[in-house]
Amino acid sequence: MSGLARALVQQGKLGEDAAVECSKPAPGKANAFVSNLIENKHMTSLEVARFSAETFGYPLLDVSALDAANLPKDVVDRKLVNKHEVLALSKRGNRITVAMADPTNIRALDEIRFQTGQSVDPVVVELPRLVELIHAQGESASDSLRELTGEDFDMDLLSQETPADQGEDDGAQAEVDDAPVVRFIQKMLVDAINEGASDIHFEPYEKYYRIRFRTDGVLREIAQPPLILREKIAARIKVISRLDISEKRVPQDGRMKLVLSKNKAIDFRVSTLPTLHGEKIVMRILDPSSAMLGIDALGYEPEQKEALLAAIERPYGMILVTGPTGSGKTVSLYTCLNLLNKAGVNISTAEDPAEINLPGINQVNVNDKAGLTFAAALKSFLRQDPDIIMVGEIRDLETSEISIKAAQTGHLVLSTLHTNDAPTTLERLRNMGVAPFNIASSVILITAQRLARRLCSCKKPMDVPEQVLLDAGFRPEDLDGSWQPFGPIGCDRCKGSGYKGRVGIYQVMPISEPMTEIIMNNGNSLDLGAQAQKDGVKDLRQSGLLKVKQGVTSLAEVLATTND
Repeated sequence: MSGLARALVQQGKLGEDAAVECSKPAPGKANAFVSNLIENKHMTSLEVARFSAETFGYPLLDVSALDAANLPKDVVDRKLVNKHEVLALSKRGNRITVAMADPTNIRALDEIRFQTGQSVDPVVVELPRLVELIHAQGESASDSLRELTGEDFDMDLLSQETPADQGEDDGAQAEVDDAPVVRFIQKMLVDAINEGASDIHFEPYEKYYRIRFRTDGVLREIAQPPLILREKIAARIKVISRLDISEKRVPQDGRMKLVLSKNKAIDFRVSTLPTLHGEKIVMRILDPSSAMLGIDALGYEPEQKEALLAAIERPYGMILVTGPTGSGKTVSLYTCLNLLNKAGVNISTAEDPAEINLPGINQVNVNDKAGLTFAAALKSFLRQDPDIIMVGEIRDLETSEISIKAAQTGHLVLSTLHTNDAPTTLERLRNMGVAPFNIASSVILITAQRLARRLCSCKKPMDVPEQVLLDAGFRPEDLDGSWQPFGPIGCDRCKGSGYKGRVGIYQVMPISEPMTEIIMNNGNSLDLGAQAQKDGVKDLRQSGLLKVKQGVTSLAEVLATTND
């Protein structure tokens, strides 16, 4: 009998025969004695936990309020977690706090000490709640997959036709069917989704091969598989993305889909690039649910949200979203489209490529080789009785002129441009060759945006010199002592970075009548910026500093992501 069983018998809580019966092993149950004790209704799970804590002098913890996603991962090997039904709750220095249902399981404690090289502090928890938490955490790829899907891993290939010049030979087929490589790639994909990564980089070099995840805008090395696997990994990814595995001399673009459940799927946009030492592959993770978060989750200030919602409710006109690559423009546009996506509205989009699949919207992938350019798609849209048109990017004069004509003839047009802020967007259109009259009569609102890392809950108040705050852009009246800037610390939840997730920083600029006059008089971006300030429009730096006052992000992060 275990130490817990003997203690129950000695204190008269359980008969010896019942203790022997409950101590019999149960298939698939690590804590067989505790499980049998509860199932046979000798004691409740809470009674067992309280007895164990009081008798053996360990803390009793209610884990029902813990979020599995916030617990430290990879501290205790998954095999030990499943074998003994234990779970690491925290790690500080060289000590690990481990949740257990039976603290007398000396073998489990010894194996954890040996595997981690750390001291182990047990805490007692109720067995059913512990099992639920272990199941919810999902550390390994297969466990994560079962938790996400309840079924086998399923790659649903979006491209239905295999290239005619595939040219597979027996060697290539052996590469793509290599089971360990398949499992390794599956693990990378699931781990990336679990960590909230936006991109996965597979990078070959002369003497090593590495895989990196971009999480919250920062690349972080995850693994260094053997260099010999680089060809097999590249071949497998190209096959599931319906790319030509025999072509290694030119870049290729493809897509694949990971079906997590009947109601949940994640798209991956795949790009290959020949380098000196093999093909580098970048997979962009496209989660359709990001467009369903709602406008409140994006980080708009109340007045910015009100201006944006007023603009998208207009029956016609052009709304432009600007910012660098990776600043969240697509999510912002699709959030607006999701609000507009109603049964009585015809919405068409032209993208390169379509990143988020939204039912109810007619999405078109441009294909320059086939002659389906942005301009050609727009011309076709205008013959399709549209109400709302979204253009992935305005790149040239022809696309901009057709978009503006559509905005002038009773259609709401949404699009993106690559400019530094909202005022320079109008100057960019003029430099393309668009007449000032057409800009003034069509553009109704411009949003510039950046993504800043959001401080983790472990953040701490920072003592920042007043002059530094003034140099950053705060006004003297802002420094009234009613708030304090926060900075990052680092914990298990944020993996030591001090940041968890990202928040948008926006400059939402409605085109007012004075701005229209400036555009008509060939004013420059400085004139427009000055007028925007008079109209009460916060620029990117001012919006970022407001996030600092709110404690959402750090001053260093705002200074790094916004223009002075």
